[in-house]
Amino acid sequence: MLFDAKLLMSSNQAITATAASTDVIDRGDSKDVGKAGDVPIVVQVTEAFNNLTSLAIAIQTDSDSAFGTAKTLATVTVALADLKAGYQLPVITLPQGCKRYLRLNYTVTGTAAPTTGKVTAGIVAGVQTNG
Repeated sequence: MLFDAKLLMSSNQAITATAASTDVIDRGDSKDVGKAGDVPIVVQVTEAFNNLTSLAIAIQTDSDSAFGTAKTLATVTVALADLKAGYQLPVITLPQGCKRYLRLNYTVTGTAAPTTGKVTAGIVAGVQTNG
């Protein structure tokens, strides 16, 4: 699996509190996504997390780049035990009905904020399945 810099939402982004991805994908048109097949989003842990209980990753879409009325399309929650360097979250595919802009939103859960933990995430053309 290869990441394309223009299709990244997070590039080795440190997650130390609840936050949106550092980058937003502008689809540039109103055509529906995924009619020709699944469009996968891959989220990979690049630095192990500490302190938190779990991390929720939500795909959000909006017609405005400021995400004032963001709609959550899907959410995956991962426990701390799995948030180790190299871990790839279960692949999420973009559902139909996406608006122009896409981003991820990371929600940290637990009594202490993480001081370590980074992710790289984006849309990919294919997914590595052989481990």
